[in-house]
Amino acid sequence: MSFWQGVLVLFAGVWAGAINTVVGSGTLVTFPALLAVGLPPVTANISNSIGLFPGSFVGAYGYRRELRGQRNRVLALGPATVLGAAGGALLLLVLPSAAFDAIVPVLIVLSLVLVIFGRRITGWLTRRGHEVSPRVRAPLWFSTGFVGLYGGYFGAAQGVLQMGFLGVFLDDSIQRHNALKNVLAGLVNLVAAVVFVIIGRHIDWAVAGLVALGSILGGVLGARIGRRLSPNVLRAVIVVVGVAAIVKLLV
Repeated sequence: MSFWQGVLVLFAGVWAGAINTVVGSGTLVTFPALLAVGLPPVTANISNSIGLFPGSFVGAYGYRRELRGQRNRVLALGPATVLGAAGGALLLLVLPSAAFDAIVPVLIVLSLVLVIFGRRITGWLTRRGHEVSPRVRAPLWFSTGFVGLYGGYFGAAQGVLQMGFLGVFLDDSIQRHNALKNVLAGLVNLVAAVVFVIIGRHIDWAVAGLVALGSILGGVLGARIGRRLSPNVLRAVIVVVGVAAIVKLLV
């Protein structure tokens, strides 16, 4: 890897860290950058997961005010995230790297529908007996496990998908949802990183280190920006990023 390729990877990490903290989908920045510098797809995916997890936790720390009072939610959803992420990381080692290509755009469209029409969907569910609670219920637990599975495997737009489910199944503000999402995304990347390190294959440590440094800087920047956005603006950012992700994946 040349000097300028290293600079590209570092800046991709900064961009991804910021986007992940505000919305999600940072993998759609770093993964193509790692392919561009010559890494094979599986090596790029694994090195990317290892590099991104520090930025997610830095972003979560930036949202520490919004995390107050959510300890029980983290403890309840953490096991679902860990189990899903471990399963997704193991799937990456046995399935073709493009196995989720067809379903990823569908998942992102679903998440955008949940983000845009979340309140209406919640009202419709409430009228039919579904209780939208500030506490973690079974539908949110299982959907979080699914997001963890997907995130451990690839992770593009996992934050957008998680925000959609939180908006439908958890009664709270969108900024507090975002804070919780950052913790869960950090857990996904951390668990996947641990699995990959234990397996000990397909890791480019120089690339992972540059992505990690960039994602930490981006996490600080993203928290500063994201916390200042109004709910409507944040929803608009999520939609724009989600649509861009769909276009990127399809093209």
